[in-house]
Amino acid sequence: EAFTEGLQYLDGELYESTGLNKLSSLRHVELKTGKVLQKIDLPDEYFGEGITILGNKIYQLTYQTHIGFIYDLKTFKQLGTWHYEGEGWGMTNDGTYLIMSNGSNKINYLDPKSFAVVKTIEVYDQGYRVEDINELEFIKGEIYANIWRIDRVVCIDPVSGKVNAWIDLSGLRPEKVDVLNGIAYDEKGDRIFITGKYWPKLFEIKVKKTDVAAAK
Repeated sequence: EAFTEGLQYLDGELYESTGLNKLSSLRHVELKTGKVLQKIDLPDEYFGEGITILGNKIYQLTYQTHIGFIYDLKTFKQLGTWHYEGEGWGMTNDGTYLIMSNGSNKINYLDPKSFAVVKTIEVYDQGYRVEDINELEFIKGEIYANIWRIDRVVCIDPVSGKVNAWIDLSGLRPEKVDVLNGIAYDEKGDRIFITGKYWPKLFEIKVKKTDVAAAK
């Protein structure tokens, strides 16, 4: 029953942001069982979006209200808010900067103290703009991103915005559920987790990269 918008793995457990007005929340979830260990509901007017954990803080976006929330990682106590232009969609970090998407082909890097945009990359695949960039995860030097309404994840060069690869996940989506959305990475265990909005399951996947030229 989670309309998953953001997903993060940390120390053996998951942190999840759910969306929809009057139903949005921030959750701490047990990985193996899906049991909600900790939860805070957003005020009814906010539609929760992407989250990321940097240091001892959780950062959470909202969809069209231009407000981000900052929480204490352990207690979920709200520590503050910040304002941004445009919509909030997905979020991750590279250990230094907050990285957020807004539904376009642009990804913004934010200073975690001032929340100023320090740089913007535009995502292109062979000259074509990749739009509807949604949930984000920083994995092995690349930005993995859900693309809204399609069952594929795109792997993006964080410097140039060039698409390095696409991951086809069309075989995972259960029937009668919403779109693929939610990527989390266990760096120590080198595990990638995938889910979607209202999906009853979380999947652990392994990515096999194919050389396109060789395949032809």
